Amino acid sequence: MFAIPGKSPVTLTSAAVRQITRLMAREGAAGLRIGVKKGGCAGMEYTMETAQEVREHEEVVEQDGARVIIAPMAQMFLFGTEIDYETGLLESAFRFRNPNVTDACGCGESIKFEDVETLKARMEGTRTGS
Repeated sequence: MFAIPGKSPVTLTSAAVRQITRLMAREGAAGLRIGVKKGGCAGMEYTMETAQEVREHEEVVEQDGARVIIAPMAQMFLFGTEIDYETGLLESAFRFRNPNVTDACGCGESIKFEDVETLKARMEGTRTGS
């Protein structure tokens, strides 16, 4: 839908690759589906679930055996994002380093993105090599 030939919409760190491949093996899943939805104090939240199949218009990113499936409505919001997996003493979680985020709530659970027109213009600029 918003794909740019030759450019992956998201990249994965080695820690994210390891965790996603573990989840895929444990769940017998085709990949990890990532999306966004309205919610939280900043306006939007990331969604993640294991996926058994790839649906129409979803973007698939494969890296070292890990497969991320990006929901159609999330593609422009996630473009350029690096996905990491951090392990700490109190929690372990996926972290999104997303250049399209303009604000986040204090707890880090919700984010605000640039407006859609700015995101589209940035993608068009990348597509033409600007």
